[in-house]
Amino acid sequence: MQLPDEAITYEYASALIPAVDEWTPAAELRAKHFVTPAQVRDLAARMLQIRGQVAAERDLQKPPPELLPLDAGFIDLPQKLLDQFRRKSEVSELGRILAAAAKLREQAGSVLILGIGGSYMGARAVFEALRSSYHNQLPAKNRIDVPRVYFEGNHADNDALQELLDMLQETCVDPEEREERWAAIVISKSGGTLETAVAYRVLRREAAEYYGNKSERLKDLFIPITGATGKFRDLCKAEGYAEGEIFTIPDNVGGRYSIFTPVGLVPAAVMGLDVRALLLGAAAMTRRFLEEPFERNPVLQYAAVNYLMAEECGKPIRVLSIWSKKLEALGLWYDQLLSESLGKQGRGATPLTAIETRDLHSRGQQHQDGARDKFINNLVVRTPKTQPIAVGMSDHNEDDLNSLNRKTLPDILDAALRGTNQAYHEAARPTANLVVPTLSEHTMGQLMQMLMLATVVEGRLMGVNPYGQPGVEAYKRNMRAVLKGQ
Repeated sequence: MQLPDEAITYEYASALIPAVDEWTPAAELRAKHFVTPAQVRDLAARMLQIRGQVAAERDLQKPPPELLPLDAGFIDLPQKLLDQFRRKSEVSELGRILAAAAKLREQAGSVLILGIGGSYMGARAVFEALRSSYHNQLPAKNRIDVPRVYFEGNHADNDALQELLDMLQETCVDPEEREERWAAIVISKSGGTLETAVAYRVLRREAAEYYGNKSERLKDLFIPITGATGKFRDLCKAEGYAEGEIFTIPDNVGGRYSIFTPVGLVPAAVMGLDVRALLLGAAAMTRRFLEEPFERNPVLQYAAVNYLMAEECGKPIRVLSIWSKKLEALGLWYDQLLSESLGKQGRGATPLTAIETRDLHSRGQQHQDGARDKFINNLVVRTPKTQPIAVGMSDHNEDDLNSLNRKTLPDILDAALRGTNQAYHEAARPTANLVVPTLSEHTMGQLMQMLMLATVVEGRLMGVNPYGQPGVEAYKRNMRAVLKGQ
């Protein structure tokens, strides 16, 4: 069971117009740019209706045309995977994932994750959040034999890919040495995404030169993850993969909602992360979404307040102000989730990720004194995983820090958060805090499922289909047409 102190919370009181706010110019601005408690109360009943709609969509076998595409499979998937694992153990989908990941960890010292958009951003988010920021620089014994992890296939930059090839050629000399063997997890639902397909072809050729054109390692060291049908699946079969050697992305789960499919779970398991705790956190958040009242439901609260800010308060720019350097990739994952889900029909908030306190020294001025078109959600990790680092005393106090000698970096970060929120409140800039108790697989599962569910709820509230990405498909069609016409 999830303990109370493990639960994510959404604190939005600082986005509400204060009950008592003596008139000042700032108070007048707050009356215009903040949400009233009555607005939230009035919307709460509608949020429960939307929850019922989203819950019902999970069970639709033949959705009506107006709901298509409908990729609601992600909602129940974490619990389904856990239940199946309890019943069938190693022959379940999760059992297969754990076995394949363990085998790859034993065989390779480096793993490349090839994918773009939803096919890699979730994996990168959990990697950066839960593994050392210097993981790839650590010796194998300090990595506990978890391979180095690199992300590729997400661009068309010639020099960047060549630098990866150069690194492999310089550091991987003897394929009989585990630390000098490299492997790849190749992720593409359709197989039609050009950037990933090209990277796979180039790296497959590089592997053939390194391991030998007929080596079994060409298959053993490449894990394909793709849709039930498509070009990449056909290619894998042509290269000798059996059906059981290919991991399948469910048809009813879209790319940006796929972190709890093999797309995210295979890389997470290869990274040595506890994927069952990741799934348990996601399943716990789904239960909260489906069962808890509005007052204790972070999914409904987040969707409601952000909807009101964008639609009623004229704040189309949504800033995820992240107070942990470890969560920058999570912010980029959320950028894609929000942009592709709600950026349709000339509507949808524009996401912006900021890392604090770093970006207070760049974007902070604009957020404090610029256009009043932003709502700031602070993503706060309450407790660090490691022992707090103290400022300490020094014989030389020219930097005037001895007065802070007993303060720690968490103290400094908390003071910066409080000071920033106070400054924004005084300048009538609304904020809210999304609070994560600490960084772990369980809390990351909660957080990512919460943001996905809230995005779907907000889309339904707006009358926008949160699934599908027709704008992205347009660029792909045009790019291929241009290439074929050259």
